[in-house]
Amino acid sequence: MSRAMGIDYGMARIGLALTDPTRTLVTPLCVVAEKDKGQQTRRVAALAAEHEAAVLVVGVPLHLDGREGEMAATARRFAAKMGQVTGLPVVLWDERMSSLEAADILRGVAAAHGKRGKPMKGRLDQVAAAVILQGWLDAGAPMAAADAGEGER
Repeated sequence: MSRAMGIDYGMARIGLALTDPTRTLVTPLCVVAEKDKGQQTRRVAALAAEHEAAVLVVGVPLHLDGREGEMAATARRFAAKMGQVTGLPVVLWDERMSSLEAADILRGVAAAHGKRGKPMKGRLDQVAAAVILQGWLDAGAPMAAADAGEGER
């Protein structure tokens, strides 16, 4: 098998996470925060190549009722660009509540270490990417619309 890269796309920062080669474990990787969108795309593509990712799982932020807003359209455009630049398959994945889940995880880690306060934004983005990627793995890592019913969760 091969690694998958999870991507939490945001206007200011892009959180990244990776699976291990067996796609058993997910680990937050880093945050890409270049201001220039072209630089962002190239940096994410370089990291995907460096870590030998074979598939990109891009979170699409849907409203709670499943509707898409402007940010979902922006994430879809980014996903399409990443597919063009890397030549890798790109899976779009419903990321509803991923940032809230990531914040809960970080608060739990901080509490376990006797710390309180808001999680660092950069850390939040990469943990959100890990939540997105783990959700995709938990669903059986569907690669196409036929595998997932509609191609997205």
